[in-house]
Amino acid sequence: MFSFKEYSQEILATIILLFVLVSLRVITAKLIRRFAKSSHLLEHRTNLVIKCIHILMNILVTISLIVIWGVDTKDIFITVSSIATVIGVAMFAQWSILSNVTSGVILFFSFPFRIGDTIKIHDKDFPIEAEIEDISAFHVNLKTKEGEKIIYPNNLLLQKGISIMPTPHEEREFFD
Repeated sequence: MFSFKEYSQEILATIILLFVLVSLRVITAKLIRRFAKSSHLLEHRTNLVIKCIHILMNILVTISLIVIWGVDTKDIFITVSSIATVIGVAMFAQWSILSNVTSGVILFFSFPFRIGDTIKIHDKDFPIEAEIEDISAFHVNLKTKEGEKIIYPNNLLLQKGISIMPTPHEEREFFD
């Protein structure tokens, strides 16, 4: 028979952990949104980064709950290593997807260029000069002066040299 007194420490630790999870999710979301607002980042990119961080937090809390409820460490190690092996094999087959998502997160935080910037990608075989139309988790949408649309993977943006072309701006008079 289940007794609350018998599992009172585990129940209390679970409640505290879930409270900490909810608090951390709210705090990190606010911090990332504040960073995105100050950097003038797009909402869907901000939501993507928040979602990735929340998934990581959920995984850590799940592991913590398993430890709190007394699952044998040996069993946890076997389970985690089995899952890591399966995920590792699957991700090795899909390394480019993982690489693009990771690059998308790096581009989000370092943000060397913005939507509307014209960039030149220094590729020996296929140099590209185009305007950035959108930046997503996997790729960047580019548009050349000729109107050609190019979808360029995020991981290649981090591997290639890129120049941000100066944008022509009109002369203005400034008044005090």
